[in-house]
Amino acid sequence: MRPDGATFWRLLSARAATFAFVALLALSAFSALLLAAGKNPWQAYVDTLVYVFGNAYGFSELLVRMTPLLFTAVAAALPARIGLINVGGEGQLYMGAWLATAGELALQNHSALVLLPALTVLGFVGGGLWALLPAILRALHLVNETISTLLLNYVAPLIVSYFIFGPWRSPESSSYPESPAFVDAARLPTLFHSQVHAGLLYALACLLLYWLTLNRTRFGLEMRAIGGNAEAARRLGIPVVRYMLVVMFVAGGVAGLAGMAEVSAIQGRLVAELSPGYGYVGFLVAWLAGTGAGGILAMSFLFAVLSSVGDMLQITQSLPYAVINILMAGILFIVLGRRTMGGAAR
Repeated sequence: MRPDGATFWRLLSARAATFAFVALLALSAFSALLLAAGKNPWQAYVDTLVYVFGNAYGFSELLVRMTPLLFTAVAAALPARIGLINVGGEGQLYMGAWLATAGELALQNHSALVLLPALTVLGFVGGGLWALLPAILRALHLVNETISTLLLNYVAPLIVSYFIFGPWRSPESSSYPESPAFVDAARLPTLFHSQVHAGLLYALACLLLYWLTLNRTRFGLEMRAIGGNAEAARRLGIPVVRYMLVVMFVAGGVAGLAGMAEVSAIQGRLVAELSPGYGYVGFLVAWLAGTGAGGILAMSFLFAVLSSVGDMLQITQSLPYAVINILMAGILFIVLGRRTMGGAAR
């Protein structure tokens, strides 16, 4: 039964309050850490707000950072709905970028009307096939998908490195191996004359489809049934293994789109250091959001802001960017503590 309007707004208000509480408490704890280090937390936050929200460039950079987090968070949230744990967003991102690059090199003489749809499909398929392997191993009761998706994160960058150090190496990049630059027709268009690219629209579309599928389709209902009790769903005639394979393929494909967007819109070529850990942060975003679509949107925005905080701390406070990991860990422990206390109270 779907909630009425009043119940919906109460739920929305409760989630917004939780989001605000987590952010405020984490920032307060981080401020104490900065004070202990002899830094000025107030100035750091003011500089970040001015940089992010005070000019169009800073806000566009925020949206650019947010885009791959949306992709990889959906890639982690979708399998979680049927009881699977996909920690492989990072590897799936790399393989989506790898196959999209292969498509660009093969089709670069075509127009954008051919190239952009082809790269989108290839990015999706690259990530999807990489996620399908752990799903098959899980379906055969050979390897738990948590372990296999995590370990494959270390294999995918090695495959990318092999190609950019070998057959795809650009002759113009003698000091830093990378693929040849993408032709203009293979570059995702930017929006509003800014750094924001069409990948953001792809990510928002994936998030919307994720919400619609779960809440408005039979497919989503059966997914929730499997996630609640896989054995009961199997006895009711739901093809659990088929759902497992399809869901993991789609989830990997969504992460693959993040890789396609990075090489097509941001890098303009395939490089070794394609991602600073978007797959891992996206998994954290999905987990903290409780796999809800609205929570994923809010948490992706929050973590994109935190990334900007890290940049400003380097510039204004002479602190390494790695300190932002402390803030992210603080958010994780705060949410863990709230859930633990909530479970104990019940």
